[in-house]
Amino acid sequence: MTVTVRFAPSPTGFLHIGGARTALFNWLYAKHHKGTFRLRIEDTDRARSTPEAMAAIVDGLKWLGLDWDSDIVYQSKNQARHAEVARQLLAQGHAYYCYCTPEELEQMRLKALKEGRSMRYDGTWRDRDPKTAPAGVKPVIRLRAEQDGDTVIDDLVQGQVTVSNQQLDDLIILRADGTPTYNFSVVVDDHDMAITHVIRGDDHLTNTFRQCQIYKALGWTVPRFAHVPLLHGPDGAKMSKRHGALGVQEYQKLGYLPAALRNYLLRLGWSHGDDEIISTAQAIEWFDLDAVGRAAARFDFAKLDNLNGHYIRATPDDELAALALPFVEEKAGRSLDAAARERLRQALPELKPRAKTLVELAERARFYVAQRPIALEPEAKKLLDGTARARLKDLHGALEQMVAGPQWNAPHLERFVKDYCGTANLKLGDLAQPLRAALTGSKASPGIFAVMAVLGRAESLGRLADAVVPPPG
Repeated sequence: MTVTVRFAPSPTGFLHIGGARTALFNWLYAKHHKGTFRLRIEDTDRARSTPEAMAAIVDGLKWLGLDWDSDIVYQSKNQARHAEVARQLLAQGHAYYCYCTPEELEQMRLKALKEGRSMRYDGTWRDRDPKTAPAGVKPVIRLRAEQDGDTVIDDLVQGQVTVSNQQLDDLIILRADGTPTYNFSVVVDDHDMAITHVIRGDDHLTNTFRQCQIYKALGWTVPRFAHVPLLHGPDGAKMSKRHGALGVQEYQKLGYLPAALRNYLLRLGWSHGDDEIISTAQAIEWFDLDAVGRAAARFDFAKLDNLNGHYIRATPDDELAALALPFVEEKAGRSLDAAARERLRQALPELKPRAKTLVELAERARFYVAQRPIALEPEAKKLLDGTARARLKDLHGALEQMVAGPQWNAPHLERFVKDYCGTANLKLGDLAQPLRAALTGSKASPGIFAVMAVLGRAESLGRLADAVVPPPG
């Protein structure tokens, strides 16, 4: 048997983080078993399904690196097939026309409410002759569900789960307007797509009992089910925006790396010993459903930040520079020229250890790519008084004597400036902070000599020249 799984989101909103984890688990299960991963867009709710949401789902999966096999299936295009199967059940006696009016259904609802039970269709038309139907009422088609015994699911995550068939009423499979209902469409599509395993959130567990009855009525093989617990926030409460219940594209904008987010989502509800850093290749090798826990996993931004920081540090500089460039250009408010891009790349060894997101990295990289004259923070301006400017002017003259090339590196610059301080009867501290302010516009930065090496001779001398000019007025 070839394993075939699917991710089947409804495009009524963006791809949220819980859906992304479900997609990841399906993708890994298919890869691990050398099977097939399909994408189906369940867009039968035409009023709420939007092209923007469909595009966001597709873009989010692509950004995460979760590639699917074959073409995308759009459920709305299969409605004729759904109706055909519904009428097949009707012809076989496994379904029937129901002519209940909205008023009759409301009476059933009120009666159930009065009796303190959930609404359940009472089977009014289960055995009635359609010839007695009232004029002008368009019927729905209902499944003739089993009334005796139990429906049992051997769930690959939850274990054996049982419900009495007396709790399952005759659900509508085809509405009066000829459109199929969700539970029925899902069964037909999963069968036609040869889905062998359905891996989804445990909020679908109730639907599964109904879907199993549809499979049985049709005589189709029931796929294996695996219902994964939903995500909670760090406080154990249902996920909300403050916990991280955001669209996947928001995580991209927040500066997380796809590999880091995949790693983090993998560890939410699945484990492999004490391993925390798990590469994609390892995940494919190790992943299976027996290691998925039954308890709700808790989403924690602090843990995600730390993991993302690890992936930033592990990313080669050339690759990281390309990933960071859009964030740096956004902070800079312009496209970077070749010289600024090269400064960004060379600055990464200093920037990587301190950044947990690409947004943080871009913020710290801002002064490296700034255009002259660079902006000075208020505290930096205070450091550049008349005395400091005079000292920097003399240092500028001395540094001009250094030739560009191998000598313009952090160790050589440090020795040169220390020697200069000795000659000028200065302490290094007298010069280091004004030098930092002039070159970075701030009181804090990576090591100032490493900064000078990254900026290069021309940019460093240019910024020093800007700083020694007294401010107007």
